Amino acid sequence: MDLPQDIAKLVERYPSLRKAFETGIESNDGREQKLLSFILSHPDIEQIKGNPSKVLDTMDEFSTKCDFLISIGSHKANILSNLIEKEKPNVIVELGGYLGYSAILFADTMRRVHGVTQGIHVWSLELNSDFAAIAREIVELSGLTEMITFIVGPAEVSLRQLKEQGKVSEVDLLFLDHEEELYVPDFKVCEELKLLKRGSVIVADNVVRPGAPEYRTLVRSNPGLKSEGVRGLILPADLEDEMEISHVVN
Repeated sequence: MDLPQDIAKLVERYPSLRKAFETGIESNDGREQKLLSFILSHPDIEQIKGNPSKVLDTMDEFSTKCDFLISIGSHKANILSNLIEKEKPNVIVELGGYLGYSAILFADTMRRVHGVTQGIHVWSLELNSDFAAIAREIVELSGLTEMITFIVGPAEVSLRQLKEQGKVSEVDLLFLDHEEELYVPDFKVCEELKLLKRGSVIVADNVVRPGAPEYRTLVRSNPGLKSEGVRGLILPADLEDEMEISHVVN
C-alpha cells in the first residue's frame, strides 16, 4: 500500500505505526498478548515489578519499538496526573480500560496525592474480556491490584450495576476513553444515575482524533458544566489531539 508522503515519513520514523496506517487496525490483533510477553520477558523485569511508573514506561517502549498501543501515552498521562493532583479525586470511573495503562496512572497518582490507599479506588469498565484479563495481570505486576477493579461488559450495564449494588454512589472523575459514539449516551446514563455531583470532573479523550463532535457540543452547551479542550499528543508520532475536560459547576 502506497502511503501519502507525510504519512510515509512518519512511518519511516516510527515503524510501529505502519500497521495502523496501512490497515486501519489498531488493536485486537494479538498485540495485546505480545505486550504482556514483552513486559514479562523484559531484561529489567525485576525493577519493573511493583513500580507503576516503570510499568507504564515499558508499555510506552513497546508502543514505540514494537506495535502501536491505543493507550493514552506519556504526554496525555502528564496532563491527567496534573489534573488528579489538583482535583484530588477519591473515586475514578473509566469507560474503556483496554490494557490498564490509564488505570495504573490514576491509582498511582491518587496514592501519591492522598498518601494512603484506603478509600480511593479506580473502577475500570472494559467490554473485551481478553483485554481485561491482560490488564489485570499488568496491574498485578504494578502492585496496585487492591486499588483497581476491572468490570467486563457494556459500559451502560456496568454503570447501572455499580450504582444498584451500592459500590459507586458518586464519581469524582469520569474518564471516557471507549468508543467515541458512546460518549454521549453513556454520559447521559451517568447523569440519569446521578453519579456526577458539583465538583466532579469529566475527561473525554480523542475528541479531535478520531473525534467526538456530538459529545463536545453536548457538554459545551450544558449550563451545568464548564468545559474546554486541552491539547494532547498521540504518541509516539506526536499526532495532534485534544481531551475535553469538563467540571460540574451546578
